[in-house]
Amino acid sequence: MARQAVKLFFFVLVILFSIVLFIMSQGHLPSNIRYRWIAMSAVKHFKRLDSFYKNERLWQNEGNVTLLNATRDSLTMLEMDQMNKSRFEYPIPIIYKRYFKKLPQWTFEDIYNLDAPPRSTKCAQSLRNSKDEDFQKAFLPNIRMFLHKDNINMREWNRLSHFNNPFGFMDMAYEDVMPVLKLISKPKEPLLRPKPGGDGCIHCAVVGTAGILNGSKMGAEIDAHDYVFRMNGAVIEGYEEDVGNRTSVYVHTSFSISSSLYIFKKYGYKSAPHDEGIKYVMIPEGMRDYKWLKALIREDKESGKNSPRTYYSGQYNESRFYVLHQDFLRYVRNRFLKSNNLNRGYWAIVRPTNGAFTVFTALHACDTVSAYGFITEDYKKYSCYYAERHLKTNVIFYSNHDYIMEKNLWKRLHDKKIMKLYQRT
Repeated sequence: MARQAVKLFFFVLVILFSIVLFIMSQGHLPSNIRYRWIAMSAVKHFKRLDSFYKNERLWQNEGNVTLLNATRDSLTMLEMDQMNKSRFEYPIPIIYKRYFKKLPQWTFEDIYNLDAPPRSTKCAQSLRNSKDEDFQKAFLPNIRMFLHKDNINMREWNRLSHFNNPFGFMDMAYEDVMPVLKLISKPKEPLLRPKPGGDGCIHCAVVGTAGILNGSKMGAEIDAHDYVFRMNGAVIEGYEEDVGNRTSVYVHTSFSISSSLYIFKKYGYKSAPHDEGIKYVMIPEGMRDYKWLKALIREDKESGKNSPRTYYSGQYNESRFYVLHQDFLRYVRNRFLKSNNLNRGYWAIVRPTNGAFTVFTALHACDTVSAYGFITEDYKKYSCYYAERHLKTNVIFYSNHDYIMEKNLWKRLHDKKIMKLYQRT
């Protein structure tokens, strides 16, 4: 009798197991259960990263990643990899964005690589010397800013696979992306240095595309800075009096650098800035950017199109080409621009603007930062773009950006004297 009961139990168990597999194949299981089942069934040699951080008692305090009872020196994640090689031999299963109804929160969400080369400054007025407690608590001066082949490995891939693009590799396959990452050369750091014969400070202007610059006559003031950052459709020819004509750093995605040629063509825009010695900074927004990078680095044609190198007008040089690291992008969002829209169904497309990422690149690379052509309290008075000189248009608010949050942040940083925001009123 007992033997029959045992047989019946296992028979029912097999039936239930088959039903669960059938439901999974139809996609009817709740997303959180479906992901856990896939992960548990597929990963035998990988321990979850949140367990890793707990087991190793990793902690972050005031910008220092370290282990308890370790030395006071910051222990980089690359060094920890040498201690834990056997734990990270395989890529974890792909985590899909569709599994989540809002931004997932991992126990290691606010942990970052903090191994950027130290940048000593003799600049007394450096924003790094700000006395504002909130800014000092959020700001990580030594966060890893740039991605390259020497700082990506299996462990890093698995960690970053928990975050959606551009903050990580969620939805992406290891075999599609990792070979591209291994092509990215290590660029020269720091991004910028003080000008010879100057005051020891790095003075930067960041020029956006907002209509507030129409008739501003800020061109000479902008060009007087040591370095000038621009992004997206940086129309210059014919607008020099308002926006200047120098570009030291150009920040872009593959979409922005290519689409701007069509969007701004009627305003005389012919190419992305290509000043001699210019530095290009790329935001790896998604899979199309990794395809772009592969073709750019290997000088291939992309899907029958022209080589991406043509968009840089002969100024592409791997030693002056930088790819922003996913930790840096996530840090900007998490600590400064974490929108409530991340709790909505379209959370996966919500991210700071290219302009916001450019401002924070400058805040980390420079001692003083002045922002021109960014959204201000009176934005309704101006056209969407400064290139729309003879046409009054409304500022377009796309759902993937929280423009009001950015507007409030720029004003707050200006009021706290962390940066200077050009305003008309």
